[in-house]
Amino acid sequence: MAAEPIHDIAHLGSVELFTPKPEKSLWYFRDLLGMEPVHQAGNSVYLRGYGDYAISTLKLTTASTNGVGYVSWRAASPQALERRAKAIADAGLGIGWTNGDFGRGRSYRFRDPDGHVMEIYYEEHKFMAPPELHSNLKNLPQKYTGRGVGVRRIDHLALLAKDVEANRKFATDLLGFQLREQVRYDKGKTEIGSWMSPTAIHHQLAYVVDVKGAHGRLHHFSLWVDNRDDVLRAADILTENGIFLEAGPSKHNNSQGFYLYTYEPGGNRVEIYSGSFLVVAPDWEPVTWNEDERGTGTYWGAALPESFIQYATPDVKAGEAVKAPEFPVFF
Repeated sequence: MAAEPIHDIAHLGSVELFTPKPEKSLWYFRDLLGMEPVHQAGNSVYLRGYGDYAISTLKLTTASTNGVGYVSWRAASPQALERRAKAIADAGLGIGWTNGDFGRGRSYRFRDPDGHVMEIYYEEHKFMAPPELHSNLKNLPQKYTGRGVGVRRIDHLALLAKDVEANRKFATDLLGFQLREQVRYDKGKTEIGSWMSPTAIHHQLAYVVDVKGAHGRLHHFSLWVDNRDDVLRAADILTENGIFLEAGPSKHNNSQGFYLYTYEPGGNRVEIYSGSFLVVAPDWEPVTWNEDERGTGTYWGAALPESFIQYATPDVKAGEAVKAPEFPVFF
């Protein structure tokens, strides 16, 4: 008999990105993508998409390098937070409790098996729009400003891992994520990538093999727009402003997502994303692709370039380890 599903994680809460070019990165997310800055503290700026209900979903932090700082997941309840914290601590991956960050209450911080820093929290401040951002739609957190691309919300992120299988099992067995799709090579022996989610969204977290054998790196951070025309419009806006377009617009085979990959000025890969599909079936059977079926990673459109496999942040030489950042823990 299958194990009872774990539904303790509600959804992806926020992502912290490190950037060595904070002013230019802020320009990219605020002016070009249309995100709204809501707070600044120390060397960090907090932003949100116009459709995000939380007060902040992206934290930009000035750093000497780029990459992901930490990934925040919201628990389904205070009790769920305690349950996941205990399970993670018992697995030997815990860092400890913090007093929370801007707009959020206490959180339990930990590392995944590859060294990426994550946290789980429950208490969260909803965004209350000031008069100039108030929407006439009562079910929209703020009005659509029409600035730049106008991304609606954060969608997912992809992390690199030296051992995809170990990290996938961590996400499914400890966090309760549902596996949607996989890519397996060598007659199914080698797990190249896995796409998972705690929600009906196709995937909110992906683990993909790090071909350079490093640890703790970010492949990309993804923001949602409503339709394909928005992705095409994003390509025009970003090109007009000198932003490098790495791949797309094209359509993925796995996830069926319509995508555009760019590099923000700090060097992190950012995806503008739409399409895809929802998974509501509780007995969903994960889809597995082999190397022949996976092909170039696209259903149609130009093949993904070599940089899509070789480049991630922070960038490293083959075999060079990345030291995960240390964070203070407050009890």
